[in-house]
Amino acid sequence: MIKKNRQPEESGSWMDTYGDMVTLLLCFFVLLYSMSSMDQTKWKKLVQSFNPSALEKLEDQIDEASETAEQQEIQDFDELYLSLKQVVEERGMQDSVEITRGDGFTFISFRDKVFFDGDSSVLRQEGKEVLEQFAASMQQVEPSIKEVQVLGHTSQGDPNRPNNVRNDRMLSAQRAAEVVIYLQSRSAVSPDKLVGTSYGQFRPIAPFDSEEGRARNRRVEILITKNDAVEKSLEEYYDQIYQNYQDALGN
Repeated sequence: MIKKNRQPEESGSWMDTYGDMVTLLLCFFVLLYSMSSMDQTKWKKLVQSFNPSALEKLEDQIDEASETAEQQEIQDFDELYLSLKQVVEERGMQDSVEITRGDGFTFISFRDKVFFDGDSSVLRQEGKEVLEQFAASMQQVEPSIKEVQVLGHTSQGDPNRPNNVRNDRMLSAQRAAEVVIYLQSRSAVSPDKLVGTSYGQFRPIAPFDSEEGRARNRRVEILITKNDAVEKSLEEYYDQIYQNYQDALGN
């Protein structure tokens, strides 16, 4: 009897299995590569491709995270006011330092001789100590601060005669500059956020005809504004801070 050669049974080529595995690995590495430079748009598309119903949930989570970050920034800026106020109270300076906060700003007014002696632009030791503590508080919330304006003011010595223009402007400018320099030396905020302005005797908050009024006008102010806050003129800030500002100007 002639025996026929039996052919081996076909159980599938191992090359097909190997090819499928290589294809899957390639897809896997392409996916990893795409995720390595993932942004919010790519992530949404990826989620939608796997589970369209999950996209809406993902967007809600992103919105909640953004809202939480925004609330934290606002909270940090509000904490600056509380921190500065605590410094003033601990040092017992409520009569010489006034702190006010409003929508998107914190305003500090240092009256009379907190920083400087009469006709001097040399920072007093007490002033340095206060600025040291204020700078530390600002540094903690620096990312939420848009700008720190230091406003230098003098007072009209004689109610009936304006000050010498050069001396008046130079003194207020030097005082503002000294405060700015000290804050910058303590890294309170980024240098580009610090601004010094000289107003001389021309932004009074009280009449010049009394010693008390002249003392109030002799001051240094610091205006700290928050990121994304609506910009206002100095008069708008003053109207909120000094109730008798228009009366002082004779309006």
